[in-house]
Amino acid sequence: MNYQETVSWLFDQLPNYQLQGTSAYKPGLQNIEKLLDLTGHPEKDLRFFHVAGTNGKGSVSNMLASIMQEHEYKTGLFTSPHLHDFRERIRINGEMISEKFVIDFVARFKDTWKEIQPSFFEITTAMAFSAFKENGCEICIIETGLGGRLDSTNIITPEVSIVTNIGLEHTQFLGDSLEKIAYEKAGIIKPNVPVVIGEWDNETKPVFERAASFINAPLHHATPVSGIESDLQGRFQQKNIATVFKVIEVLRAAGWNFIPQKVSDGLMHVSQNTKFKARFQKLQDKPTVIVDAAHNVDGVRTLFAEIAQMNFEKLHLIYGAANDKDLKSIFKLFPKDATYYFSEFDSKRSVHTDDFIELAGEFNLDADFFSYSGDAIAAAYQSTNENDLIIIFGSFYLVQEFV
Repeated sequence: MNYQETVSWLFDQLPNYQLQGTSAYKPGLQNIEKLLDLTGHPEKDLRFFHVAGTNGKGSVSNMLASIMQEHEYKTGLFTSPHLHDFRERIRINGEMISEKFVIDFVARFKDTWKEIQPSFFEITTAMAFSAFKENGCEICIIETGLGGRLDSTNIITPEVSIVTNIGLEHTQFLGDSLEKIAYEKAGIIKPNVPVVIGEWDNETKPVFERAASFINAPLHHATPVSGIESDLQGRFQQKNIATVFKVIEVLRAAGWNFIPQKVSDGLMHVSQNTKFKARFQKLQDKPTVIVDAAHNVDGVRTLFAEIAQMNFEKLHLIYGAANDKDLKSIFKLFPKDATYYFSEFDSKRSVHTDDFIELAGEFNLDADFFSYSGDAIAAAYQSTNENDLIIIFGSFYLVQEFV
């Protein structure tokens, strides 16, 4: 099989949450243990930073990767989902792994996977570990896929565990309260391994304290920092920067040598170093067009708080969503004085026009509806002047068409 055939096989043969949703979720570490047995346990020869959280884990992971690259560590970065190319999930010093590696890895093991019946994410996790070892990565930043305790990435023992924040997401898997979700995220905490908590509240803080205390993991909470900037735009990134700074502080105390200027350079070169996209990314001016992958309640709330600080005449919002999201809670956050362009996207998980029409009517929104995102953006352009603001947000499936 060539590369495209190989990737198609991965998507077609293996349960894939990004495409299928709930039916593809396989909690537990049994499958990843079997996969790593097959691949020779590459994770045992690697060093890791492990990142979980409801929102911000992509930004924190990419910031840390950029900082490590500025310090000339050969850096592996494992994130999800991807926007255009499957290999975006597995990058080394900002570059995607080779097509040949993907082809060879699948060809070598696909026949033996039949007995294990792994998920798409489990295979991708094993592939990432193998790629990082084969390419001599000195540090690997690993983002959880869903949750933490039962996530396949939780097979590793990292140098530091990081939980960015806790919000209500994937409640069908992780629980219907912040406390329950925090318990799942806290599952990445390992004995005697320091853990950094980016954000917390009265409901989640005791969960982290109990989990860390029980296994003697030094617990650290991020504190606000000032005067520190990143090329990632948005005031909300200050929370992620604070988390990263606490991680650097904890690692420095453990003997890692970080040079202040290289830390600053890493934060200012994230997009360049890691190719990170779709996080409050400006596409153009006059009118201002911004794309953001905010897709859950906390992410959308943060996005609108950022928009409230901006200067513009009219607000135009292009939105598409997966059908497993808490849409009514998200729609409650939508401002009434904006113009909406609701769009489907090419996935069986897409919310359809009929559902958008019903929700827009229920929440009294000024909206048009589209089956193709290109028509949505064209309609927005026709209705804007150069002082307006267009925000494209929601599912990765929607925003990938614009970056």
